[in-house]
Amino acid sequence: MESAKSKRKWLTMRKREMLTGYFFILPAVIGLIFLFLPMLYRVILYSVSDLYIPIGTGDRYELTNVGFYHFYHAFNVHPTFQRILTGMVTDILWNVPLIVFFSLFMAILLNRQFPGRLFVRAIFFLPVVLAVPAIQATLDMVMAMMADGLGDMPDEVDANIYFDASFIAFTLMRFGIPFEFISFVIGAVARLHIIIRSSGVQMLIFLAALQSIPSSMYEAAQVEGTTAYESFWKITLPMISPLIITNMVYTIVDMFADSAPLVMAHAQAFGTGARNFGLSAAFTLISAGIVTLIILISGFLISRKAVYLS
Repeated sequence: MESAKSKRKWLTMRKREMLTGYFFILPAVIGLIFLFLPMLYRVILYSVSDLYIPIGTGDRYELTNVGFYHFYHAFNVHPTFQRILTGMVTDILWNVPLIVFFSLFMAILLNRQFPGRLFVRAIFFLPVVLAVPAIQATLDMVMAMMADGLGDMPDEVDANIYFDASFIAFTLMRFGIPFEFISFVIGAVARLHIIIRSSGVQMLIFLAALQSIPSSMYEAAQVEGTTAYESFWKITLPMISPLIITNMVYTIVDMFADSAPLVMAHAQAFGTGARNFGLSAAFTLISAGIVTLIILISGFLISRKAVYLS
């Protein structure tokens, strides 16, 4: 009897919640130790080596240590890697804030009660379903066929198809709006299809976070005379701030998984006549290191403002 009471006393609510958390992350920890870390070691080993497959040996290969030559080659010899790497970083810095803001904005709208809400939610999540590689390849082929068809149209018809950003920029400049803000708006409009296509999962995460906020908090704020604007900044945003970090990390990793440097690394290793595994590994490590640095800096800056309820 005494041991049962002491056991229940030891397993407090806080400790049971910790054990539950450890149980959920256990598969990820196992995968990290037995799958990810051995592969990371191989990538690091290949990046400082030249891989040679002797003729007639089948799958056997030999490694020759070359130090940091492949990293030097990536930055100082390769003609396009620096430009593509800079483009990836620029796209991340542009698109991630826009995707997170758009998904939060749409989640707030979809959290309201209105007729056909379920249908609208399905429509905004549809781009995530269409991002399946087989479907995406079909859509790309259709878009290419449409582009070929539009190329045969008369110039006066073809000129009315594309979005003219110069008119909007000129109009905003006439109102005295700073050029930096105009450039940001035009860039956001040009990236609109990427933002919508990449916001489905983040939208669902924000939607779940909004629905987890107790309605009593809004009712108490309304009794105190708080406006909707003040409720957003004082209740909604602090309560979902940890999920902003989650969505930011997810968006960065999602963009990195389909980035041009990784495509170049794959082509360098498995492209026709390439087979340069060392340079491919160097491309991968450099890109992954820069993306990890962006995640750490962004997470640190946002976590300072995040609110965690104990």
